[in-house]
Amino acid sequence: MPSIKVAILGFGTVGEGVYRILQEKREELKKSTGFTVDVVSILVKDKMKKRTSITDVQITDDFRDILNNPTIDIVFEAIVGEEPAYTYLSDAIEKGCHIITANKKMFAKHGPALMKHAEFRNVQVGFEATTAGGVPIIRTVTNLLAGDRVKRIQGILNGTSNFILTKMRNEGSSFKEALLDAQQKGFAEADPSDDVTGMDAFRKLMILSSLAFGQQPDWDEVPVIGIDHLQAPDLIDASKEDYRYRHVADIRLNENGKMQGTVGPALIGVNHPFFNIDGVDNAVIVETEYLGSLTLIGPGAGMYPSGSAMIADLLHIIRQHEAVLIPN
Repeated sequence: MPSIKVAILGFGTVGEGVYRILQEKREELKKSTGFTVDVVSILVKDKMKKRTSITDVQITDDFRDILNNPTIDIVFEAIVGEEPAYTYLSDAIEKGCHIITANKKMFAKHGPALMKHAEFRNVQVGFEATTAGGVPIIRTVTNLLAGDRVKRIQGILNGTSNFILTKMRNEGSSFKEALLDAQQKGFAEADPSDDVTGMDAFRKLMILSSLAFGQQPDWDEVPVIGIDHLQAPDLIDASKEDYRYRHVADIRLNENGKMQGTVGPALIGVNHPFFNIDGVDNAVIVETEYLGSLTLIGPGAGMYPSGSAMIADLLHIIRQHEAVLIPN
């Protein structure tokens, strides 16, 4: 049976999630695609660290080992930060590899350049995992654009912030207590700044803006407010009046055709689709010209939501390029 060879850049939460799913679903992937999917190389920071779950895979701390491997068809990228992720993916595209990324910080800024480069090299870019975790918003908007026009997108795009707000409202926890719990449960990083200040949601909003409208607003003109100033009594009092605080990212074209975006806490009424979105769940409302409003809901944080989104991109790439994926 023909084989597709893949490399994984980064073996943190998301990278390990991708590897686990590929191993656990190996037979299902074979049946659904007609290909075996083999992880042949993983890029790590410390290749001397013991990883008992990995077998028959090259572990390297040098990207050149991956770049110089002629058998690799697809590169998964799960590195934190803009660099060296952007350079690695640019080099992989130039080599002719399809790429799949979960890196929203990098993709918000460099996504348009990578997409253009990939189009020139006739390879695919998968970026479902950059936005809203397990919510298939990228594929949904892409499909909608084929016969409709997106007018507005609103989203709860950060599962960590949503978890904190839920815990503060339901349990009366302070912000610091709720954040600590999120960190202990693995929903928040050791440095949670991007989550609680709103920057993570902002970057995801910019990715959606590029996809839905073909452009981004001037970043300096988008107000970004986090949740770190909210107090539990405020959330509890709002709940008594049938309102709930949600951290909402919003992008649209105004009447003058100019991009208008905001990111920050918003009071949501009982009839709003976001009212019952609790815990680490994300939700996105897409308003279109013909279909109207469509709401998607799903898990937004954790190993498997992001890993699953990357595997969905893998399946899409295989089906789009089955005729040119040469068996090794």
